[in-house]
Amino acid sequence: MSDVPNIDPGLASGYAAFESRDFTQAMRLLLQYADGGDANAQHKVAIMYQNGLGVVANDENAFKYMKLAAEQGDAIAQHGLGFMYMEGECVVQDYAEALVWFKQAAAQEMIGSMTTIAMMYEEGKGVEQNQETAQEWYKKAGF
Repeated sequence: MSDVPNIDPGLASGYAAFESRDFTQAMRLLLQYADGGDANAQHKVAIMYQNGLGVVANDENAFKYMKLAAEQGDAIAQHGLGFMYMEGECVVQDYAEALVWFKQAAAQEMIGSMTTIAMMYEEGKGVEQNQETAQEWYKKAGF
């Protein structure tokens, strides 16, 4: 028996196209899986829409697919959605909402989210500045 998960050949081809930077092909292949609910495909489609890779950049679609993946528990998408909210990219800037998504990703051991939360508290970015809380988050992140 193989430990390799049984992955749809079309999905595997979409991932391979994404990794080889053939974004037009990746979008063509992955969009159907994103629309079918695959969180990893949703995250990759969001990145392509956000950055205009293989498709015309579209903030609304970038946000839509990033949020769908994040809502399914994809930690990388949760981190990405947090950044969208924090920076006001593809969505209206909302630090409180950014913190919600960073905390969800941090709960899944996303070091980058832990570090971002620490910086938010250190700088008072969207939260009340609190050096003690910042240090707690830096410690969680391994600093």
